Amino acid sequence: MSFGIYDASVPVFVNSLTNMRGWLNKAAEENNEVALMDARLAPDMRPFPAQYQMASDSAKNALARLTGTEGPSMPDTEKSFSELMERCDRTIEYLRSFDARSLDGSEDREVVIKFPNGMGYRFLGGQYLAGFALPNFFFHVTTAYAILRSAGVSLGKPDFLQHLGPPTQEG
Repeated sequence: MSFGIYDASVPVFVNSLTNMRGWLNKAAEENNEVALMDARLAPDMRPFPAQYQMASDSAKNALARLTGTEGPSMPDTEKSFSELMERCDRTIEYLRSFDARSLDGSEDREVVIKFPNGMGYRFLGGQYLAGFALPNFFFHVTTAYAILRSAGVSLGKPDFLQHLGPPTQEG
C-alpha cells in the first residue's frame, strides 16, 4: 500500500489536535486560565486562543482545499479552555469525515490561496500540503505549545507526541 495525501494529512492533523486538546487539561490544572488566554510569545504575535483557532483553520481548510469542498465555518470566538477543546473536537470530527478515497487525485488538484492584501500562492495539491498547509499548521501547534511552556505549564516532548503512547520497543 502506498503512502498518499490522506496519510500525510488527516492522521497528522487529528493526532496533533488531539494532543493540543490534552495540553489544555494540564494547563487548567497548573495555571491561571484567564491569564493564559491573553498569553503570547511576543507583543506582535496573536494570543494563545488564536494559535488553536489557526491550527484548526489550517487543518480544516487544507482538507477542504484538497477535496474542492467547503470546510465548516468556525468563528474565532473561543474565550475558555472548554471552548478551545470543543473547537478541537469539531475540527477532528470534520477531519475524520474524510477517507483515503475522498483524497484520490488531490495531489494534482490546483490550490489557490489568496490573502486579504490580494497576494497569494498557486500550488498543486501535494506541493500545497507539504510546502504550505503542514508547515503553517505546525507553526501554530508549536506556538501554542511554546506559550504554555513559557507560562510554566509542565509540558514536554511526550505531551507533544502523546499520540504515540509510551515506547513499545526495547533497545
